[in-house]
Amino acid sequence: MTRSTAALPMNPAHGAPFAFDPGALSLELLVTGGPGAYARYEILHEPRDLADWLALSRLRLDPELVGVSESELGAARRLRDSLRRMADARTRGLPLPPEDVAEVNRAAAHPPLAPAMSPGGERSWVQPADATAVLSAFARDAVDLFTGDLANRIRECGSHDCQLVFVDASRPGRRRWCSMERCGNRQKVRALRARRETAEEAP
Repeated sequence: MTRSTAALPMNPAHGAPFAFDPGALSLELLVTGGPGAYARYEILHEPRDLADWLALSRLRLDPELVGVSESELGAARRLRDSLRRMADARTRGLPLPPEDVAEVNRAAAHPPLAPAMSPGGERSWVQPADATAVLSAFARDAVDLFTGDLANRIRECGSHDCQLVFVDASRPGRRRWCSMERCGNRQKVRALRARRETAEEAP
């Protein structure tokens, strides 16, 4: 999997901005929208939207050097929707939908982004690049994730009102929240409030 310490900047309609690291490149794509109820979060309306978002992803691509066609934008949304359904199935202990697995395999069959290294030892990617190569990188990361040792650690945030998905790559495997800065902190506040209310009600 393509990992990084970089986190996606999240700007929810309600609440303060926060940083979210889903732990895998392929799961980053899920924050751009999705099928069914997730469609209200859609941000990939035009080809340029995808190019701009890739600059925020852990790939850190230059949007001016990523070519995105209308058909590639459609392919990006199809891949993302398939990844969402696969992640939902995995978090619920259900079989992966065959049609969505096939969608990931189709995207992964294309040549991916070519990696590059700077003289300072920093990793980057060869650009210009087209979106098909970028989507192949996402799909190949998904193949690694869903077939690897961390496949059973794909989880949905433990907050009742958050659907962000992440892979728990921590050593103890006890990550519960999309972000301690957001949902983890909100849970601490709720727990503290509940303890205070219980103490006040005690005789």
